[in-house]
Amino acid sequence: MPGLFDVSQEVILVTGASQGLGRQFARVLSAHGAAGVLAARQAAKLKSLEDEIQSHGGRAVGVQMDVTDTASIGKAVDAAEAALGPIGVLINNAGIAIEKLAVDQTEADWDAVINANLKGAYFAATEMARRMIARKQEGNIVNIASVLGSSVMKFLSPYTISKAGIIQATKAMALELAANRIRVNALAPGYIDTEMNHDFWSTDAGEKLTKRIPQRRVGAESDLDGAIMLLASNASRYMTGNLVTVGGGFC
Repeated sequence: MPGLFDVSQEVILVTGASQGLGRQFARVLSAHGAAGVLAARQAAKLKSLEDEIQSHGGRAVGVQMDVTDTASIGKAVDAAEAALGPIGVLINNAGIAIEKLAVDQTEADWDAVINANLKGAYFAATEMARRMIARKQEGNIVNIASVLGSSVMKFLSPYTISKAGIIQATKAMALELAANRIRVNALAPGYIDTEMNHDFWSTDAGEKLTKRIPQRRVGAESDLDGAIMLLASNASRYMTGNLVTVGGGFC
């Protein structure tokens, strides 16, 4: 169906766009014509991605944003909308993990993970929703969850808790915002090979974990392209409050 996955008229904000999945999401959405707002804390990496997208004929602007600081979220959105116009789609991707056993996690560790992954996503979503409501604008929020939001893994307890919270926040916000024509869905990636974890997959532990994946392989960042295009476009126009899992059968 021509135009079903069309994002060429959209201004799309991707948080955590400086690396990993956020960078891949920004690349694929911009390659399909979206105007990309690239948000993260690392200005140099954002500028590099902005230049890359523009060199391929795309539209993009980088804005510094710390999702753990609500004032920073509003300031970054103001700058982005001044440059590209009203944002209609938010890809709520920014997040971190701290790998320790639960008994070794400190209060500072907990705060860092929960603030970035759950509090930051929640307040980025509510910031965008308020603006969309004020403009009477149809909107779309895509929260990046994880298969570990519904299952668990050692050494990542605050992370798994934060992603479980993202799944529940998605359902709660979808219910409240549906009357305003704002849909809210979540994408739950499985185990994905990124620059941050690439070396792990060739270790004994990585190979053992790979064998637990029904497809017997770790996902590539590009394996999420179809799902993000579905959720970011009007192909998902009658979906809200849903969780889309892309994990090679791991769930």
